[in-house]
Amino acid sequence: MASISKRGDYQYQVIVRRKGYPSQTRTFETRAQAQEWARGVEAKMDEGSFRDRRGLANITLHKALDMYAEKVTPHKAGSDKELQRIRQLQRHPLAMRDMDSLLSRDFAAYRDERLNEVGPSTVRLELALLSHLYTIAIKEWSWPLTHELKNVRKPAAGQGRERRLVGSEKDRLLEAIHRPEARSAVWLDACVRLAIETGMRAGELLSIEWHQVDLSGGVIRLEKTKNGSRRSVPLTEDAVAVLSKLPRSGRRVISGYYDTSGLDRAFKRTCTAAGITGLRFHDLRHQAATDYAPHMKVQQLAKVMGWKTLGMAMRYYNPTDEELVHLVRSSKPAANSDSAESAKAA
Repeated sequence: MASISKRGDYQYQVIVRRKGYPSQTRTFETRAQAQEWARGVEAKMDEGSFRDRRGLANITLHKALDMYAEKVTPHKAGSDKELQRIRQLQRHPLAMRDMDSLLSRDFAAYRDERLNEVGPSTVRLELALLSHLYTIAIKEWSWPLTHELKNVRKPAAGQGRERRLVGSEKDRLLEAIHRPEARSAVWLDACVRLAIETGMRAGELLSIEWHQVDLSGGVIRLEKTKNGSRRSVPLTEDAVAVLSKLPRSGRRVISGYYDTSGLDRAFKRTCTAAGITGLRFHDLRHQAATDYAPHMKVQQLAKVMGWKTLGMAMRYYNPTDEELVHLVRSSKPAANSDSAESAKAA
């Protein structure tokens, strides 16, 4: 039976006592909130699904995310990107709430709010992070939680980006990198050129150390990639030339940026200076895949780009209408020639 007592202005203390269960106590601002909480606790006790959450007292979502960032994130590929997502989540008012007070409806409201600010892919990644936080907290930290994220719909995945360099954008971009007021031009120039030539991700570029680079063999050996596996990146002659000219000021090949957020900011400023809109650094990976695709079999392209599924080729190969027309028309003479040779043989 629950008892509710007024302890002061806007303070209603509720105590739930039930044989076989430890007493549960909470304080709320209104009597209605106290009654609702008590009914929920008693209902769970009746159905045998109650879990004592007193161990979660004063553990906010912000604190839980700090623990996750310390214990889990460092062991992931792309940890710097995940840290950015964690900081974004911690800036939201939801992070100030206690973990045992959060319900699926709270995360659904967060989802809907964020969809008005960012794209569905960003929201899906944030919800996936929160979901894994709950999984770790329940399974490894033994927190008495219900996995609220399992009841929250993820937004539909977007169609995927098809942006790449068009027209004179490459020349304008490279020119803007070396504008007088620009900083770290040598490092941004190298990142942009290597991304276009190799299709490497920003995180991969910034993690390369000189012992992984074999200029004579024309390859970079990545020890750990986004999908968790090793990968050898073949280098074009232009890529070798870029690497050969870089100063060797430490173990890292690209020592001018601490993390991908710094690279992204520099790239954005350069695009603005070049009058280029809607282009992100990762779009250069699309550019590389699109450049390679007409000259490789799909399984070769997947190997070069480091994809585990061939379907990724369709996501990253983004030809223009004009390129598709040229591809089809250039294949016709060969097909007609083959038909003519067959006819002669017959």
